[in-house]
Amino acid sequence: MTTLLFRDDAFLKSCEAIVTGINERGGILTDQTVFYSTAGGQPGDKGILKWNGGEAVIATTVYDEAKAVVHVPAAPGNLPKPGETVHLELDWANRYRNMRAHTLMHLLCASVPFAVTGGAISDDGGRIDFDIPEGQIPKKEELTEKINALIDGNHAVAFRWITDEEMQSNQHLIRTMSVKPPMGTGRVRLVMIGEDGKVDLQPCGGTHVRATGEIGPIAVSKIENKGKINRRIRVSFT
Repeated sequence: MTTLLFRDDAFLKSCEAIVTGINERGGILTDQTVFYSTAGGQPGDKGILKWNGGEAVIATTVYDEAKAVVHVPAAPGNLPKPGETVHLELDWANRYRNMRAHTLMHLLCASVPFAVTGGAISDDGGRIDFDIPEGQIPKKEELTEKINALIDGNHAVAFRWITDEEMQSNQHLIRTMSVKPPMGTGRVRLVMIGEDGKVDLQPCGGTHVRATGEIGPIAVSKIENKGKINRRIRVSFT
């Protein structure tokens, strides 16, 4: 398993690592990383991987079947050798935008009290799909005002760990129907927004800002009908 340094500090921009393997497609595996792998609607990180005598532009980061992190080069070419020390450096502008967007998705989730069926982060914000009964669909303007108030409150964003067993006993914390909490290592990370998670509290392995004020102003740009009761709510940075 790759040590995920961003789980404890999402503001790490770079790290040193040892190459543990190169897969059949030229993906680079390391013993630890600051790169987030595609999961939970958050895109994989991109950046640059450097070593003595070479470097590779990383187009994205994914998990392999064994849940090891794979740094995917943008183009074939020279690769480091297993056992070699490499320097990993994030495309920080891209990562920080994703951190703002992911925290924004938590505020959207906290503001719409219905089951979540899907979601994704995009360059301009993101969207979440909710099961919302007819007659209870929020108005764009009112939802925009509610979320911006939470952003302006500059609530702290923190996390704590609970055991897999504790997670099993607290299923009410799980809002997503399609994405399960990151379990299997013996512990699960809870992301807390506001004091003791009063704004939002749910399991999440993604990267986040330190306070909601970092998100900046937003607007609910669209509420779409995606089924009998499924509604897709898009939120964008302004």
